[in-house]
Amino acid sequence: MSEYILNLLPLHQGEREEFEAIAPDAVHVCARSSTVTPEQIAAATVIFGWPRPEMMKGAVSLKWFQTMWAGTDEYDGALPQGILFTSSSGSNSLSVAEHMLAGLLALGHKLPRYRDSQTARRWEDLGKMRPVQGTTVLVVGAGHIGSVFAGMCQGLGARTVGLKRTVRGPVEGFDQLDTMDRLDQWLPQADTVALCLPHSPQTAGLMDRDRIALMRDGAILLSAGRGSVLDQEALVQAMTAGKLWGAFLDVTVPEPLPEDSPLWSVPDLLLTPHVAGGMRMELTRRKCVEMAQENLRRYLAGEELIGLVKDPPA
Repeated sequence: MSEYILNLLPLHQGEREEFEAIAPDAVHVCARSSTVTPEQIAAATVIFGWPRPEMMKGAVSLKWFQTMWAGTDEYDGALPQGILFTSSSGSNSLSVAEHMLAGLLALGHKLPRYRDSQTARRWEDLGKMRPVQGTTVLVVGAGHIGSVFAGMCQGLGARTVGLKRTVRGPVEGFDQLDTMDRLDQWLPQADTVALCLPHSPQTAGLMDRDRIALMRDGAILLSAGRGSVLDQEALVQAMTAGKLWGAFLDVTVPEPLPEDSPLWSVPDLLLTPHVAGGMRMELTRRKCVEMAQENLRRYLAGEELIGLVKDPPA
């Protein structure tokens, strides 16, 4: 039986033909997540892209699914058991890392406050700025995104420390690696704390009131993984009390952030609406396509897939 490949990726001209050249004997169906039919889902043995989780219960023929995002938690409980499940982890690393660096530099140079002054037509010097050079940047979650972000900070003269569940060897971008259970020891030493963690039972609420209190006075907090990692109420209280120089959040709980959330009005807290990743950069979209193509070659050759989710959600 030939493979039925349902491709929901945002393909550009000529890219369907690239997939067809890799798997010439397969049936290739290209569609959009918003228009895919239950019949197409049911027939597919391979799916690429972003089908709605509620549709995946009907994927009765599915053998392998590759989501076009790095995060996989939205499919918890939605996938058929026993399938291969891969993510596109690493496809948006540059995009998210650049966004985090932009937030760090903007806060360090007080750009949000200067923008407020511009809007109010006030010409004023807001005083001291905070460099990246000579500081210690602690990246909590030394994966693809954390590695790229740390490398950028290294290039600006920072010392970078990365935390992982298990340390098996060096990771590019980091001067030093340590394990996640050492988080409390590292927080008081860091000038910048960058949260690059996915949602999981182990990460939910990880950056709580006590850990925010452990941070160095005048530090900067960045969060670009999942909003569930951070206690937002505790952050508001710490920021209001002047504990931190600033904070930059691209992710919150819930999303969209309600209009009555106190996060909107905290001075020196910069918010963006979960836009660091996604397909907003062409290089991210193309990387996602190339990762699917490489894994399709591996799948047809019976080789191990890249980005395999070791414990796929049942």
